[in-house]
Amino acid sequence: MSTLPQPHDLVLVAFLPDPRDLEIARLLGWYRIPLRTAPRVVAVDWLAFYQPGSFPEGQRWQVQYCAAVQGHELVTREQLFKDEAGGPKAGHEYFKISLGPLHALPQAIPAGTWKRLTFLYTTGDRLLAAAHLGDLGVHDEERQVLFQALRERAKEKQQYSAVHQPEFPFDPELLAYISMQGGGSAYFRESGS
Repeated sequence: MSTLPQPHDLVLVAFLPDPRDLEIARLLGWYRIPLRTAPRVVAVDWLAFYQPGSFPEGQRWQVQYCAAVQGHELVTREQLFKDEAGGPKAGHEYFKISLGPLHALPQAIPAGTWKRLTFLYTTGDRLLAAAHLGDLGVHDEERQVLFQALRERAKEKQQYSAVHQPEFPFDPELLAYISMQGGGSAYFRESGS
């Protein structure tokens, strides 16, 4: 597999709560998404990580790293963090996304005015060409191609029933704007670690 996404690869840009989570991805090779706030499709080719204000100066409010997705499974928080056994969130369910090695993007993608991004679907070519997060948005007929690819991926992985297959009834840019304004949505909301 390539060390960076290919042009037509499906990419999920995901919120990385804090530097500890970057270390988990780098050293242990996984990322977690709470089931209750997960985007509709997690069966993508790559994850790219949005680093919020919890990161040190020079690393915050940007996408700097990506990793190839090798698979996913549904687990409990207790299975992810053995030291939290019996804690209040121990039984909460998470998608555990298995990752290949972390790769730095050729250039970090600054957030600009997008400070509250949580999940955003894009393509490999957009990820590698973006000058800021707003460039990751998919427009016009390209959006329909992306959404069709996501629906096909959901069917292919047989993870989702027909009732739960993504329909994407809203414009992704509108959803991203709502998220930036703090409104949140089913596709773009704080992950709540």
